[in-house]
Amino acid sequence: MDYFSVKELLGSNSERKELIARGWIRTVRNLNYIYFIELNDGSTLNNLQIVCDNTLENYPELEKLSTGSSIEVVGDLVKSPAKEQKWELKGKKIKIYSIADPKDYPLQKKRHSFEFLRTITHLKPRTNTFGAVMRVRSHMAYAIHKFFYERGFYYIHTPIITGSDCEGAGAMFQVTTLDFDNIIKEKKSIDWSEDFFGKKTYLTVSGQLEAEIYACSLGKVYTFGPTFRAENSNTTRHLSEFWMIEPEMAFYELKDNINLAEQFIKYVIKYILENDKEDIEFFDKWILNGLIEKLEKVLNSSFEVVEYTEAINILQNSNYKFEFPVYWGVDLQSEHERYLTEKHFNKPIFLINYPREIKAFYMKQNDDGKTVRAMDLLVPQIGEIIGGSQREDDYDKLLEAIKRFNLNEKDYWWYLDLRKYGSVPHSGFGLGFERLIQFVTGMTNIRDVIPIYRVPGFAEF
Repeated sequence: MDYFSVKELLGSNSERKELIARGWIRTVRNLNYIYFIELNDGSTLNNLQIVCDNTLENYPELEKLSTGSSIEVVGDLVKSPAKEQKWELKGKKIKIYSIADPKDYPLQKKRHSFEFLRTITHLKPRTNTFGAVMRVRSHMAYAIHKFFYERGFYYIHTPIITGSDCEGAGAMFQVTTLDFDNIIKEKKSIDWSEDFFGKKTYLTVSGQLEAEIYACSLGKVYTFGPTFRAENSNTTRHLSEFWMIEPEMAFYELKDNINLAEQFIKYVIKYILENDKEDIEFFDKWILNGLIEKLEKVLNSSFEVVEYTEAINILQNSNYKFEFPVYWGVDLQSEHERYLTEKHFNKPIFLINYPREIKAFYMKQNDDGKTVRAMDLLVPQIGEIIGGSQREDDYDKLLEAIKRFNLNEKDYWWYLDLRKYGSVPHSGFGLGFERLIQFVTGMTNIRDVIPIYRVPGFAEF
């Protein structure tokens, strides 16, 4: 006998005899000696109805079944008399793997608050919402690799442990094997040369700098992996561990970077709308009404390119009362970004040419000496979703920036070397995967779009 997923069975074109289905029970009821079981295996949002009468050889055992229990069903796929479903499985034999005790199984109700579900991360994927989130996440990851593969990019795995700080922000998790209990006990001074790597090392905040190595040899590359920030932030937009997509392209200037970023966002959204319609319709109905319309509008919009200085003027002349003041040189807050995308332009926008003091050291300086060729993509509901720039390719200017940011020149000797030996214009950007998932699903809390979240004070599992 063949095994089929619930998704395969519900999408069948014909009746089937003698097949196997497996999964977890969503509901079970006994009506006039006939058991109706709703079975789900995570392959789809919808359940498969199992119908068993008292001719089943182990019929008395079905009395033990409860929500959350796991079973295997042998039976025939037949047309269902119910209007809301095309097929049902006529059970001939049921194997019970495990019974979930209804007295303490926490997913008895049909709807739970997201706050409650975050306390049972190990069980929340069995709910409709979080099962749908993870299917969308998986589809999006595939679409991302597909996008870059089709455009001749090479996938590079950059290190998770690093000796340099890409952003210059200092909020990094340190990696060490030193015995600090013993150091404190014996009142020793810390000698980092005795550490595992012979120096201070950290969990990476970005794979960008290492990706530039390969962009300057392979042409077009991208990374897609976990990154870490040690900022003590407990907002709905921040995680301590998250996934980043970071393409780096040789011979790309700022305008090329912008064009690629717009193509990328639209490609992933289009892929999801075409290949995971069922889950997106669920989010449109239950999470954010009008979600599909919003995503289709993004596909059909030409993203606006706006100078930072122009954006500041728009905000200052808006007569809108912002919590954070607006002035030239300020690092825009989420409220500013959302005003621009939701109220003024009513679509995604690229902000370019930021003041150099509020951007990273590696961004290419403009001729005005005040701004750098940065680009941030801002989208409605989320704010910044992509941050990127043309990279500084001039050795002397990069060295000056490293010193101006009070970074240790010795940590970046190899990065400077790229500007000494065959330097070229090059660009790239970083996109937080979880923020993109938020945008596509309408989920408002970033903790709900990653399988297991890491935030200050929480490292369960």
